[in-house]
Amino acid sequence: MTADVIVLGAGIVGVSTALQLARKGKSVVLVDRREPGEETSFGNAGLIQREGVVPYGFPQDPGKILRYALNNSIDAHYHLSALPSVVSFLTRYWWNSNASRHQAIARAYAPLIEHSISEHQILIEAAGAGHLIAKNGWMEAYRTPEKRDAEYAEADRISAQYGVRYTRLSKGELEQAEPHLSHDFVGALKWEDPWSVLDPRGLTMAYLALFQSLGGKFIKGDATTLAQTATGWKVRTLDGAVEAAEVVLALGPWADEVTRKLGYRFTLGVKRGYHMHYNLRDGAKLNNWLLDGERGYFLAPMSKGIRMTTGAEFARRDAPKTPVQLDRAEKVARTILPLGDRLDAEPWMGARPCTTDMMPIIGRAPRHKSLWFAFGHAHHGLTLGPITGRILAEMMNGETTVIPTDAYRPERFNP
Repeated sequence: MTADVIVLGAGIVGVSTALQLARKGKSVVLVDRREPGEETSFGNAGLIQREGVVPYGFPQDPGKILRYALNNSIDAHYHLSALPSVVSFLTRYWWNSNASRHQAIARAYAPLIEHSISEHQILIEAAGAGHLIAKNGWMEAYRTPEKRDAEYAEADRISAQYGVRYTRLSKGELEQAEPHLSHDFVGALKWEDPWSVLDPRGLTMAYLALFQSLGGKFIKGDATTLAQTATGWKVRTLDGAVEAAEVVLALGPWADEVTRKLGYRFTLGVKRGYHMHYNLRDGAKLNNWLLDGERGYFLAPMSKGIRMTTGAEFARRDAPKTPVQLDRAEKVARTILPLGDRLDAEPWMGARPCTTDMMPIIGRAPRHKSLWFAFGHAHHGLTLGPITGRILAEMMNGETTVIPTDAYRPERFNP
């Protein structure tokens, strides 16, 4: 089988990239070892984060670092045995999270985020996936005036600089918006611009169906068999070898399994995360996607139930599950909302691919003119899938990209 492009990796970034290339008239074969959307893209909080212009930084406050070092929080957890293997990533991540560097990174990152809703909207309408989307933003709820006021001040800054909208909610307004939530909270902040996804994998599959309607093909195969040929690239699949002139690596946290063989070195870290679905008792309802601001877990009213998601776990990518954050979060969440039974047989776990400067790697490989990268999106893979696919398709077509892309070039790690 031959094609113009092979896209390796069928998460939301890979599917979106394959779809954007097909919309440009390219013949594309999408390859993954599993079914589309079954890895990292399956388990996120379901937010298209138009407000997320400031990427998640490493804490700079010594008190907060010490709190995390105790390893008993909900929003962060680590495997002691994994620290030697992740210390290089964490050190560079911490350095880039310095206030001045973090602000510069946010300015470079913002153009991607600014196109997140608009690019999703085009694909959602074309795929007929509007029933999977809610357009009423999301909330952060606060237990103390100190946390509330600090977050209001930061929201003021972000709103003024990047034009995102938010609303302050008093204790009474929050109780009116969420009548089944406990009275533990003194107020909330509601981000108005983001969209929510009722079924994240369902959205990936809707984009896949649109891709296939344009002639694209999905085949199961092994990305690690990628090899150069005289005219391009070849990869082995269950349907035999597939060859193409160009290849895109959209392999998320598994990207290094292929890039290392090709001579590239990226300091790519992994933040693992967990989720579980619950029903609600006594006719209760959760109306909004909701973050417990001080505790650091998220509740999302999705099609399959209330999805609880955790913060970051720093561990080896393929280490066995240790869902201690989920257990801690559940104990707290049951005190603020009448959660019922767990609906999943076991906790889901995924791995977010993170770069040390908190920005994705998008563009042509420095030493292979027909090799392209699209990975490292950390917490924003769902948010940035369509805009990543669009700018990569424009690059590969020799067009001027809709936004500047120098900040995301692979050369910043591999000169």
